[in-house]
Amino acid sequence: MIETINLTKKYGKFTALDSLNLKVDKGTVFGFVGHNGAGKSTTFSILSTLLAPTSGTAFVNGYDVTKNPKMVRKYIGYMPDFFGVYDQFKTDEYLDFYGASYGIPLEERQKLIPQLLELVNLTDKKDAYVDVLSRGMKQRLCLARALIHDPEVLILDEPASGLDPRARIEMREILRELKSMGKTIMISSHILPELAEMCDEIGVINGGKLVATGRVEEIHQQLQANKVLKVLILKDIDKAIRFFEDIPSVSNIQLSEQRENLLSFSFEGTDEEQVDLLKKALDSGLMILSLSQEESNLEDIFLEITKGVE
Repeated sequence: MIETINLTKKYGKFTALDSLNLKVDKGTVFGFVGHNGAGKSTTFSILSTLLAPTSGTAFVNGYDVTKNPKMVRKYIGYMPDFFGVYDQFKTDEYLDFYGASYGIPLEERQKLIPQLLELVNLTDKKDAYVDVLSRGMKQRLCLARALIHDPEVLILDEPASGLDPRARIEMREILRELKSMGKTIMISSHILPELAEMCDEIGVINGGKLVATGRVEEIHQQLQANKVLKVLILKDIDKAIRFFEDIPSVSNIQLSEQRENLLSFSFEGTDEEQVDLLKKALDSGLMILSLSQEESNLEDIFLEITKGVE
């Protein structure tokens, strides 16, 4: 549904996007993760036909975004990170204006607009002026605007930016509903754990380069060699520290500030090697109450993958 091949964008000597190769299949919710300035918005602007690449190509539903921009626009709904609304319009007038811009007949618009307002939970704001809406309501209205022509692909740049917790939950539920409708969604966000909940796949971009991509669980597996283990010791904590310091696959040993008998450390090894480590510790006489692996979330993944990447 979405594909980029060696997509590059340069501004003079600065490379904003560096040979991006990406593929998003139909019906997939793809999360795009990266720092500010990493290249997310540049990618979205090119896919939305608003920015021409320096080199490389990008396709939406098989159409080249540079050679066939009009066809691409029929298939996409784009919600930028910074958007404008017309304050003198009521919410239904706002959507009616954009529906007319897409050439949707009046009779069809009159049926469609109430459905969109219901989808984004703004039915009770049909007659409200846009300028009195909260930021969260304006975000949802702009999402409805992006859906006015029933696009197959949604490109959403930081849709939850600046929203309070309740508004973020509302936005997340709407996106889940759109996913169930079969929409292909490409979404960027700094709220990384929320991306993990709703995305089928994620891509991590850093310095204009795609440094990791795949299903969330697959990227989790990529980090299995850098797991963090926690060990609860009954007594002789100093002896335990000396034991683990002598293990080559153990590093960064730390004593908990909350519990004086709890150790944590990085462990580079497989699950089988973790079992062997526990057996050796018990054989050495250490009185271990528990050993557990700290679960890594999407934020941990992002920090680990981008560590040391320029």
